[in-house]
Amino acid sequence: MDYLLHIIIMVGIYSIVAMSLNLLAGYTGLISVAHAAFYGIGAYTTALLALKFGLPFWVNIPAGILVSGVVAFLIAWPSLRTYDDYFVITTFAFQIIIFSIMNNWVSFTGGPLGLPGIPQPTIFGMTVSTHLLFLSFVAAFGVLTYLFLGRLVDSPFGRVLKAIREDEIFAMSLGKDVMKYKITVFVIGAATASIGGSLYAYYISFIDPTSFTVMESIFMLSIVIIGGAGNLKGSIVGAALLIFIPEILRFVGMPNSIAANMRQIFYGGLLVFFMMFRPQGLLGEFAFGKHDHKDSKEASENA
Repeated sequence: MDYLLHIIIMVGIYSIVAMSLNLLAGYTGLISVAHAAFYGIGAYTTALLALKFGLPFWVNIPAGILVSGVVAFLIAWPSLRTYDDYFVITTFAFQIIIFSIMNNWVSFTGGPLGLPGIPQPTIFGMTVSTHLLFLSFVAAFGVLTYLFLGRLVDSPFGRVLKAIREDEIFAMSLGKDVMKYKITVFVIGAATASIGGSLYAYYISFIDPTSFTVMESIFMLSIVIIGGAGNLKGSIVGAALLIFIPEILRFVGMPNSIAANMRQIFYGGLLVFFMMFRPQGLLGEFAFGKHDHKDSKEASENA
């Protein structure tokens, strides 16, 4: 039972992160491979404040949001002046920089040894120490994230994001400050991803840089693509699919060393399949690399 609850908790954490990335990639068309960096910033901020200062979760999680948001704002100015593949490369570089800091600043982050013994959150004097309690804890944040992002993408702000995704030049011609919108959504996406990182740090009680690599960013992007870009529900479905199905390999008698590699093959094969035959994903409203001028004009006019 605890094992099943563990899987569901991880689905909840990755759903939050995937929804935040969907805001960038699915709704705005900004494909970032630096999302694991912001996920990690949230985790390390929460862990360091809890371990070094003994601060409670209701301070640590907002602190992680703030730090991730500030860092995202600082890198958004240079990064968002590039387009398409160049933007992907820029975010890749940032991901490598953040990982290097986590891995090499040993006196602060613990380096490769990580940060063990992260205390579990306490709510009204009750420690969230069981899987069931932590599932409720994650579910609460997941619901709040879904409601917040749902309201955001259905608002006039969200309609402008879709217009930028479909035809940035046309959106600019309508008088929209495209750069301002792109920076804002980049900061919101990064800040939201930090929530998942904070929850992960509290749940595992140990973090190290290997949890926040570029491969993790690609995994998050895979969730968005397979679940469905431009649809928040798709992020939840994608997270469940990519976390639950590979776990089946644990029960077929396959050695762990082989099962780990098979999971990577599964992720890659599934991603290739969807990009070839259903680029909009299971529930998506946007297909990467396919733009329709009519749809872009309608999206811009609605904005």
